[in-house]
This record gives sequence, structure tokens and C-alpha cells, in this order.
Amino acid sequence: MKDAVPVNKETTLQLRRVFSAPREKVFKAWTDPKQMKQWIIPQNGFSVPNAHVDLRIGGKYRIDMLSPKGICHTAVGTYREIAVPEKLVFTWFWENRPEEGETLVTVEFYEQGSATEVVLTHERFQNEAVRDDHVMGWSGAIGQLARFLEEKRP
Repeated sequence: MKDAVPVNKETTLQLRRVFSAPREKVFKAWTDPKQMKQWIIPQNGFSVPNAHVDLRIGGKYRIDMLSPKGICHTAVGTYREIAVPEKLVFTWFWENRPEEGETLVTVEFYEQGSATEVVLTHERFQNEAVRDDHVMGWSGAIGQLARFLEEKRP
């Protein structure tokens, strides 16, 4: 994604993208597990066999992403802030990479007429290499989200 930039040098990334969809629809794509299973993957060939969302402050989520090679990457976390349809804040932890530690994701949804700008900030990475891996992953997922929202257009 061309708008993916590191914010605080090695520890934070930020992505911005405008989607041709209303804010409520984009927010729901981030919080409805059935919809998440269709887009929250870094690239084609991956699948999401399981997604669980307990959308409340202190509620947990779990996303199992299966690679084309059959390797399962599981992200888990806790919702810290929920402002429907404006903002989500949640922790992010890879079960299969515990050495990376827990990070924090903030997703903001801004109305732009009939479109929505999403600003994703992912912070508290251990180093630049881990951050860069997440830039690639989130950029791919955001691209998948754009395709998903385009397909779901009335």
C-alpha cells in the first residue's frame, strides 16, 4: 500500500486507505467474524478457517489464518476501546510467535461523504523487522478488504 509509513521509527506503522463504502459497512467488516473471514488475510491463497469476536471492552478475538502451505498463524487479542462506527482499539498477539510480544492496533473510521477513510495504527513492535513484516501483512489485508467491500456493494 502506498500510504503505509512508519510513524515512530522502528516501533509503529500507519496505513491510510479510502474505501468506497459507508462507514458503518466498513466498521462491520472489521467486527463481524463472518465478514472478517473473507478479507483479513495478507494475500490470495490464505484462508481464515476460524474467526471469533466478542465485541465488548475486555472481549477477546481470535483469528486463525491458514497459509497455502498449511501453516496456521493465529492472532489473538483483547478489545480495549470500541466506538461504533468510529474507532476500534485492540491488542495483537501471534500465538505461534510469542517472542514478538503483544502490540496495539488502533483503527479509526472517518466519513468522507459516501466513502470511508480508514487509518490503521499498529504500535509497540520490538524492532523494525517485525514492523516491516506487519506492513506487508496489513497492506495485503487492506487490499483484500477493498476487494471484499467492492464485491459487497449493492
